[in-house]
Amino acid sequence: MSLIDRYVVRQVLMPFLLGLFVFTFIFIIQPLLDYAERLVAEGASAQLVVGLIGLLVPQALAITIPMSLLLALLMAFGRLSADREFVAMQACGISLRRLLRPVAFISIAAWAITSYVLIALVPDFNQKFLDLVFRVAAERAEGDVKPRIFFDRFPNFVLYVRDLSPEGGWQGVFLADLRADQNFPIYRAERGRMRIDRQRRRIDMELVNATQHTVDTKGEYRVLTSKQLRVEIDPASIFNEVTSKNPRQMSIAELRAQIEKNEQQKPDPISTHNEKMEIQKRFAIPVACLVFGLIGLALGATNRRDGALGSFVIGVVVVFAYYIPLMLGPSLVKGRYLPPWLGMWLPNFVLGALGMMMFVWRDRLADQPFRFELPSSLRRLRLPRAHGVPGVPTLDGYVTMAYLRYVILSVVTLLSLFYIASFLDLSDKLFKGTTTWVTLAQYFRYSTPEWLYYVLPLAVLLGTLVTVAVLTKNSELIVMKACGISLYRVSLPMLITGLFVGGLLFVMQETIMGPSARRADELKHIMRGGDPQTLSLLSNRWLVGSNGQIYHYQLLNPRTRTLTGLDIYEFTPHMERLFRRSFVESATFVGDGTNDVWQLNRGWTREFDAENEIINPPGGETFAFDSARRRLESADFFGSKEPNPRYMGYRQLRAYTEMLRDGGFDVLAQDVALARKLAFPFVTLIMTLLAVPFASTIGRSGAMGGVGVGIAIAISYWALLSLFGALGTGGALPPVLAAWAPNLLFGAGAFYLLMTVRT
Repeated sequence: MSLIDRYVVRQVLMPFLLGLFVFTFIFIIQPLLDYAERLVAEGASAQLVVGLIGLLVPQALAITIPMSLLLALLMAFGRLSADREFVAMQACGISLRRLLRPVAFISIAAWAITSYVLIALVPDFNQKFLDLVFRVAAERAEGDVKPRIFFDRFPNFVLYVRDLSPEGGWQGVFLADLRADQNFPIYRAERGRMRIDRQRRRIDMELVNATQHTVDTKGEYRVLTSKQLRVEIDPASIFNEVTSKNPRQMSIAELRAQIEKNEQQKPDPISTHNEKMEIQKRFAIPVACLVFGLIGLALGATNRRDGALGSFVIGVVVVFAYYIPLMLGPSLVKGRYLPPWLGMWLPNFVLGALGMMMFVWRDRLADQPFRFELPSSLRRLRLPRAHGVPGVPTLDGYVTMAYLRYVILSVVTLLSLFYIASFLDLSDKLFKGTTTWVTLAQYFRYSTPEWLYYVLPLAVLLGTLVTVAVLTKNSELIVMKACGISLYRVSLPMLITGLFVGGLLFVMQETIMGPSARRADELKHIMRGGDPQTLSLLSNRWLVGSNGQIYHYQLLNPRTRTLTGLDIYEFTPHMERLFRRSFVESATFVGDGTNDVWQLNRGWTREFDAENEIINPPGGETFAFDSARRRLESADFFGSKEPNPRYMGYRQLRAYTEMLRDGGFDVLAQDVALARKLAFPFVTLIMTLLAVPFASTIGRSGAMGGVGVGIAIAISYWALLSLFGALGTGGALPPVLAAWAPNLLFGAGAFYLLMTVRT
């Protein structure tokens, strides 16, 4: 390779590795939060957690390698253009066609790596991931069941436990078997645990000192007791995911064999669209590296002056332009509008042709930029490039405007990554017809506040790092110091903005984030094929009362405040036994606000003694009644949501935690979550204090250096946040220390750097 080739490769390599690291982390952060923290809290080894997350990396790399290549080319040539090096190359007779040689070398290398990942690694690692998840779930099945929260992930069963046993398993177990159409049996047990036998494809729930309550079709009530009872759970919904391979876990040879097998089915052959598209996808996606290489060179090699960081926006737009048609292809194939091969190759054909046209245009008129005229309404929304803010000192205004540009650019870019990742995750539901574009748009709308909650601290960190790094690179910080303006004074606008953003995070947490996150989860549940009613307000049909009783109802009419098909299960204080069970066909709230009285119509009641024998009514009365009045819970109680710390603000969670504490429950997890809600908003201040000295010491690397340092700091903070949170939930650390430890550690580092940096 010639000198110019090696130089271009070096310029592309650093942003490529940085982008690969960032994008891969973005794609696996959700599984990291879902699995890693929970496993650490349950005592899993670090080797197991790292292994589990490591198995997700190839699946992410198949998408992030082409993305990183495109952004690396745009950023590298954007930097060359901003520093006028591309002009110098043109003056020396180096044409765009000459620069195609190093770009082609990089693109072909990326194509080869992506092909190997998709063809060889992804199927194998996907299967290993599912096997490992199953093994972990089998070993820690009880850990998925949380105390005092109804667990309904097993089909046709609802499980409620009062506490977790230190030896493993549960204490105070209530189980409802909903497989019967009506009069479903219920179980009350002293202890319980899961027994999973993968070889026999069997899952059993083992109940100790159990009591079974059943009502037959004639209305006869039976109570059966057992020292040890096993209830079989339908294993199909669990085992099918890990024992039967889907196309993503198959090799190409297995896919072709499956196609041949399906086509030979008599009398009706089975559709082979999925298998054919999977084969084509494994060859089409790597070719995106070649397409992106052509587009990156054509768009990046100009004489524009906006630099490397501004190329992020162009890169994100092109990525969207590629992956949206890629996800649309399966729907067109299944609708028989396109053959499977064309559905997967269509984005390459379209963007490849566009890339060739842009390259020819750029090669002929290298000095002419591509102009994309925005509507006048959008042009007015662009952030002004003024050197000051009215009413603010000149220096503060200059720093503030530069800082806000980078913060806004970081927010837009990071949110775009969340949108892309979520779209790729849910697009198969869209094309299978289980959801609509409107539902997907609503999901994005309601997810945005929570995503913004986690993006803003990173945007503040990146904004600070890049602003100070650029000021250092352009020697502006040196001039400021020469005029007697210290680094502390320069960073004051950024520090004030960091405090403001921290306050904004707390306000979001207390207002819109909880309800929005709940609604987003409901929509995601529906898009994944769940019952639209299971998460709705009127169908939270299993509730725990203020005295520990369990309520179940079929329907709630909020207008008349009437419950239909109401079951009431009343227990002794620590759920040692069920002492009364009632059923009411309808119940109407007749309280006046000072008492919670309900009018009960047509029902029956059974009471049980210490030996679980039915107590006969005195005086020859019957168990049934036509009308009665009884104090239950308030009408609003039955329309409430099941409490979840993620959906609560600080005040709501504190009240809920105190209620549980007064009831004698273990509130360790709630205490950690409560302390986190106070600690996390301070992360913006900590990150700003840490970023200022860091950025001033990374030399003249400029924006790219700031981005690299920012990502490293953010990943370190998230890792510590998950680790200490898990240690607090597991009881190894006090809740307050577990929540505040990352801020204390990073704050101490920031204080040390601020005291030692040259100001």
